[in-house]
Amino acid sequence: QVQLVESGGDLVQAGGSLRLSCSASRSIFSGSTMGWYRQGPGEQRELVARILWRHSTSYADSVKGRFTISRDNAKNTVDLEMNSLKPEDTAVYYCNTVPPNRIAWGQGTQVTVSS
Repeated sequence: QVQLVESGGDLVQAGGSLRLSCSASRSIFSGSTMGWYRQGPGEQRELVARILWRHSTSYADSVKGRFTISRDNAKNTVDLEMNSLKPEDTAVYYCNTVPPNRIAWGQGTQVTVSS
């Protein structure tokens, strides 16, 4: 079974922090590069952070220095620590493999940053 479940989204003021978590089924997680994507209102879904199986990471320029992605390969989880949040970070956040598994998209978790 392919499953991704995101959690941790919330309403937060600009400058605040949130930690998102994603629980994945082992079939999709094991050995995979994992990523956090986001889709803002009226925008296309974009990849904001990725982490390789051996923990190398990369980030979109818009979040570099503010977001940190991590994974626990024993627990099949991938987290996204978000600091210094900005209103433009408002979006639904999803986790998935990189490139994405098109049948595995979860419901996402809503992050809203107020100014």
